[in-house]
Amino acid sequence: MESITARVGASIREARKARGMTLAQLAQAIHKSRASVSKYENGEITLDVQTLYEIGRALHVPPAQLLGDGGQEEAPPRPIAGSAGQSPFFQADRLYFYFYDGRYQRLKTGVIHVHKDEGKGGDYRASLSISAVTPAGCSSEICYSGKVVYSDMLIRFSFVNQYNTLEEDLLYIFNPLERRDMTGGLLCGISSADLMPCAFRCLVTLTPREPTEEFISSLMITKKELRRWQKLNMLIVDNRLPE
Repeated sequence: MESITARVGASIREARKARGMTLAQLAQAIHKSRASVSKYENGEITLDVQTLYEIGRALHVPPAQLLGDGGQEEAPPRPIAGSAGQSPFFQADRLYFYFYDGRYQRLKTGVIHVHKDEGKGGDYRASLSISAVTPAGCSSEICYSGKVVYSDMLIRFSFVNQYNTLEEDLLYIFNPLERRDMTGGLLCGISSADLMPCAFRCLVTLTPREPTEEFISSLMITKKELRRWQKLNMLIVDNRLPE
């Protein structure tokens, strides 16, 4: 069985790569050497509590999430039976979130952590941290927390900004029954920049994606889609992935 040290190291590496941070950048953020951070990720050094919290703060990931599943072999069961319950997105405890913010011409990335809240009737809770990808790397921006509701076709996340409770966002993603790594979604809410309602097409994946030009292009709204939305007079994101 994988050791706790190795599991925590793998979680740190995964969260760091999801934010586009290098080993050197993370090392600088927590005032450690690059070699030490490499050993943390490879499970060669057992982390003390203070360092774990410093890494979590630098990556905008709750330290409890870096600890992994606490030795559980499987994710806690979701409250839906049948084929919908077999969806990899239904079972996932960690998801990767992407959208392109045309206002600032930046790709924004995030990590969603899902866990069962035993203290609230077994509801599923979630946290979301969003970073902007800039030429200098990823800059940490906003952290959200909220709850998750599962259905046979959709998964709905309702998030509240941890630093501004007036800002709430809804994220709807399709719950594909076939096994695939990516699904489409719609993020809607109030923009914290100008306090205006807004909505973004987004993609949610099971594994981190590199911010290539092709991937960023898949997040853009096409002229074909604009014509369709104009005809329908509404903004939609369906289960077909961008072409």
